[in-house]
Amino acid sequence: MDVQNIYKSYGNLEVLRGVSMHCAPGEMVGLLGANGAGKTTLFKIIFGLIQPDSGTVTLPQHHAKPLGGIIEKPGLYEYLSAAENIKLFAGLQGIKATTAFVNECLLQVGLDAKRKDPVSRFSMGMKQRLAIAIALLNQPAVLVLDEPFNGLDPVGVAALRDLILELCEEKKLAIILSSHITEELAKCCHRLYVLKGGEMIHSGPTQDILSTHTIGYALYGKGISSAQALKNYSFKIRGQMVWVAIDSDKISKLLQDLLIEGISVESCIPDYSMKELFEI
Repeated sequence: MDVQNIYKSYGNLEVLRGVSMHCAPGEMVGLLGANGAGKTTLFKIIFGLIQPDSGTVTLPQHHAKPLGGIIEKPGLYEYLSAAENIKLFAGLQGIKATTAFVNECLLQVGLDAKRKDPVSRFSMGMKQRLAIAIALLNQPAVLVLDEPFNGLDPVGVAALRDLILELCEEKKLAIILSSHITEELAKCCHRLYVLKGGEMIHSGPTQDILSTHTIGYALYGKGISSAQALKNYSFKIRGQMVWVAIDSDKISKLLQDLLIEGISVESCIPDYSMKELFEI
């Protein structure tokens, strides 16, 4: 999928200014932006729901359904069961929804095909999975997911992330993933786009962009608060966690020094400067 030089205005309000992005088969790209950055407008243009003032969106033409996805929130019939939702949306797309087909659609996203209760009783994570199953009907080439982690607990976020990664790697889908959770984009996206005020202010390999804007790391490990190696840096102690102000190119040296002291770091979590990333 290729988006080139998209402009969109409403009256005197410029919502998108020269926005371009690309996503290849088997690739997941992340779209990061604050509220009002223009993400939802961009997605609606990609889906053909609104027309840009100028620019082009090129979708793969070798699939019966080039594009599937979720914008803003899952659009489900909550008084119906998961299977009934699949049958309804399949019928709208001209698909013969046999019981075997419906069961396969549900199982591929980790839902119990035997459940008969209405979707209104589902957790948010289950609703997101069902919405993805519906988006995958007719095997699209590109999957667009707008804030799929919203409303999920940490277990739900991890489970949904694993599902999305599996779809990308095994089905070779091109996936565009929007999220305000930077850490999740870091874990699964090959490349990252940062949208601010309708303009792409950063684009490139995810780790390259995030490492440039890393201001420190949270280190967890037994006895780490007394480590001598920390005295070369500015740090704060919070129980068995230490936050260290350190650049990404120096963290490996600190971890080696801690290991020499006999301190095993159980986790090392980067901390990104949103102020610098969004050039505030």
